[in-house]
Amino acid sequence: MNIVFATASQLAQMIRDREVSAVEVLNAYLEQIEKHNGKINAVVTLNKEKAIERAIEADEALAKGENWGVLHGVPVTVKDLLETRGLVTTAGYPPLKNYIPQQDATTVARLKAAGAIILGKTNTPQFGADYQSKNPVFGQTNNPWNLNCTVGGSSGGSASAVAAGFSALDLGSDIGGSIRLPAHFCGVYGFMPTDSRVSAAGHIPPLPNQTRYVRQMLRIGPLARSVPDLQLCFSLIAGADSRQPEIPPLSLDRATDKKISELKIAWTYGYDFLPISQDTRSCIEDLVKRLTNAGCHLTESQPTDLDWSETLTYYGILSFFELFASTFSFRDLIQGFQFAIKNEFLARTQTTYKYNSPFSKKTNLAFPPSLAKYKAILAERDHAMAQMDNFMAQWDAWICPVSLTPAFAHCNFGQPIKVDGVKFPYLLACGGYTMPLNFTGSPVIVIPISQSKSGLPIGVQIVGKRWQDMNLLAIAEKIDEIAGDFQDPNLEETR
Repeated sequence: MNIVFATASQLAQMIRDREVSAVEVLNAYLEQIEKHNGKINAVVTLNKEKAIERAIEADEALAKGENWGVLHGVPVTVKDLLETRGLVTTAGYPPLKNYIPQQDATTVARLKAAGAIILGKTNTPQFGADYQSKNPVFGQTNNPWNLNCTVGGSSGGSASAVAAGFSALDLGSDIGGSIRLPAHFCGVYGFMPTDSRVSAAGHIPPLPNQTRYVRQMLRIGPLARSVPDLQLCFSLIAGADSRQPEIPPLSLDRATDKKISELKIAWTYGYDFLPISQDTRSCIEDLVKRLTNAGCHLTESQPTDLDWSETLTYYGILSFFELFASTFSFRDLIQGFQFAIKNEFLARTQTTYKYNSPFSKKTNLAFPPSLAKYKAILAERDHAMAQMDNFMAQWDAWICPVSLTPAFAHCNFGQPIKVDGVKFPYLLACGGYTMPLNFTGSPVIVIPISQSKSGLPIGVQIVGKRWQDMNLLAIAEKIDEIAGDFQDPNLEETR
């Protein structure tokens, strides 16, 4: 086994059993980063000296019979939007290029408490506000499968680091697909927990020492090379936090013990107004066939009570309030409003694809912003969450696409994306299938299922019931046994 492509769970067991030392594992990752990170640019801040010191301490502790926790001595990386005590955290924002936090984000602290060693920080777009990972501080991250393609965003450095064997596990964040799209583009596993299940304390935005204003839809979750690693990480980071008091003190739910033949799974090729690529469609069709042959009960279905086009519009409005309107900066208000309506503007100016977004009829729900309008959009969210809950009550899980297409070539923000030769609006092509599930609060796992004809990874979203995260992870593990496994991108051949 190549150590750098072992799972975090495997590495932890090997270190505990003294089959390999924490120092040997760390050195293997450092060698892999030294050899390949130059062309990928996933790890942008390396914590080399402190990581080596901590790995030595980990081995010394084991020699004395001490065990720090389930991740004792395992190197992990962290998205550069999450604060790390004593290690620079930039959020890709030039004024923060020398910012060194005095406190860890809650989730980072919990991984450390379980024995993990912070190896470094991974790249992200500035403030996480793009579906590609490039910023003025560290530049662009390239896809390990094809350097000419994007890794997605905003946890693009996270996904590419895990795929390239630079890290066993990474912490990402997701407010519109930022864990799920990079996992799909890079061929790894990503998990977005139920909304308000994991603390986001220590996440940027907001800026350091700024009042917390992002209170809806933002989730912190892991990216890894296996479902068991997602399970392990989630079990460590979930739970109440005094720094974010609205997180409920819930115990982990019981994972299902159903066999694959006992599962009832809904699935869809997607929304009629947002067609997926033929490669993506073929991969989903093949997965459905394999699951059916394994005895799983599948039905083509999706929530009929939800108008997905309208849900996208409501997502855009709520994002406007959460990310921009709350700063009370006129410049941010205008920029945020433009961001929120970008998909509508692009759709109206494209001649090859028409998307009749309802946003133009609902701009009064967002601008000018007011407390009454914010409360109104939260009421719409409550309604959408209830409708999704009603749909999911019929099923163990729901399988749907992650995006319209596999990873696309690097481009500018807002540039139309070609899908089978047809141009689609940027935000719709990237986030059309992910953004609504932030709005509904649903837990979602992305697993890799196959590859496109050009050899790029393709994944699917597996959606579960709210608050039943461990149950969903158990179901995803059973589906993954049929769907496939992590594939090494073979960096020696990547160009």
